Amino acid sequence: MTLLIGVVLIACGGGDDEEKPNTSTVTVSCQPEAIAVPADGGNYTINVTTTGKEWGAYAEGEWISITTSNTLSQNGSITVTIPANPMVEARTGSVTVKSGSGRKTVTVNQAAAEKPAYNAPDGYTLVWHDEFDSGSELNASDWTHEVQNSGWVNNELQNYVNHLSPAGTAVTEIKNGKLRINCFKENGKVYSGRVYAHVNQGWQYGYFEASIKLPKGKGTWPAFWMMPVGNDWNTNPWPMCGEIDIMEEVGVVPNEVSSSVHTQDYNHTKNTQKTHAMTIAGAEGEFHTYALEWTADAITTYVDGKVQLAVTKQQLGSSHNQWPFHYAFYPIFNLAWGGSWGGMNGVDETALPVTMEVDYIRVFQKK
Repeated sequence: MTLLIGVVLIACGGGDDEEKPNTSTVTVSCQPEAIAVPADGGNYTINVTTTGKEWGAYAEGEWISITTSNTLSQNGSITVTIPANPMVEARTGSVTVKSGSGRKTVTVNQAAAEKPAYNAPDGYTLVWHDEFDSGSELNASDWTHEVQNSGWVNNELQNYVNHLSPAGTAVTEIKNGKLRINCFKENGKVYSGRVYAHVNQGWQYGYFEASIKLPKGKGTWPAFWMMPVGNDWNTNPWPMCGEIDIMEEVGVVPNEVSSSVHTQDYNHTKNTQKTHAMTIAGAEGEFHTYALEWTADAITTYVDGKVQLAVTKQQLGSSHNQWPFHYAFYPIFNLAWGGSWGGMNGVDETALPVTMEVDYIRVFQKK
């Protein structure tokens, strides 16, 4: 009996060969544990050490790019690439390394861009921009081309096409860090470009600025302006819907740039539009800044920081027919040829081809 009990006790106690749960923890270490990045960006290396057999990494922040090396080893590295910060506020992101159950997060802090880099009034933050500094074509996620035949509006002579003419010539292109809108005659027809920024979303209120070089030539009609998003033209036709013209110029009156607002009660068909013009030496052939500050109660446009047009809701009236600027609008760049204003004294086709250049467009809003 005693022997039997001993055997049972040995069996219940288990032996040295019994499998035990693995309670080991994978540890991950990173050097450095935080990265401080200046506003102009840069490339940084994170050295990774783990007790696991392999590791991976991911970034939090669309502006952070990473490349990993030796992920199947316990020692590896991550190259972190940070572009220049376009914002006038600092931004924070992170890079996280994972290996088995182990995690390690490296914080990435980038300094704000210098405020003097932008002309926006105090209190505004950059929300979108295009500096036209990469690629050869407009980003289709940001820009939409208008496609219309000549005579569509204002008796204009150009045909608007989607990027390329039938013969393959670009009406819009990115070149040397600029958006170029080209107007030319090809096989008996004039072609040009008209493009919309964020046509389906736009922005309601803000500070909008572009740096633009205007073309020369009798017949040119370049413009930087805004129209309402998703407008129902049957119930809210032009000019009831509203229009904001930040900059227009016609080559027949060289270097005179103007700005206007159009509403049901104030528009050029009634000769009641609110408009202002000024002559800027070198508007044709040199870059100048054209801007709009738009709030719930006021619209002010600028040329090189000087006030061009200033109107308020209090001045014009608060009804929709007087002040329809209470929903989102989207920015437009176009280069028309001829038409009721651009061709008021005829056109000079020997001036073709011509190009309107845009160095940048920036949109700021208050938080």
